[in-house]
Amino acid sequence: MNRNETEPAGAAVAQAEAPDGREIQLSPGEWKLMERLWAESPQTITRLTAALQPAAGWGKHTIITMLNRLEAKGAVRHDEGGPAKQFYPRIPRAEAALQETEQLLQKVYGGSLGLLVNAFVAQKGITEAERAELLRILEQADGADGSDAEQV
Repeated sequence: MNRNETEPAGAAVAQAEAPDGREIQLSPGEWKLMERLWAESPQTITRLTAALQPAAGWGKHTIITMLNRLEAKGAVRHDEGGPAKQFYPRIPRAEAALQETEQLLQKVYGGSLGLLVNAFVAQKGITEAERAELLRILEQADGADGSDAEQV
């Protein structure tokens, strides 16, 4: 598979942990394929190709190569019980998303969640609904760790 078929050279990758504890890095192209598996599993090569070809332009051989790469990384598994291999994600989407978020936070904002939120609010503004959601999340976090906001 030609790298240009899946993602630009030097593209950032998301990292997650394989079931055996190894860290998995997902490229943007791999992320697209994983999104299909997270949305509906199992998936066959034919179904993945039909779903991804229109938007990404990937053919069957590109999908096969990416699936082989994802299986080698521990992100995907397959069963061979029927007429076609059935592919499943081995890592949860939430774990991959959290890892990618943490990586962005470290790389761009030096680990500061406050700087990240401030950058978004300063650039885009914030709706009242978004403000209420952020406050709800912060209140839940205060209750979850057993500490008061003043103790932070």
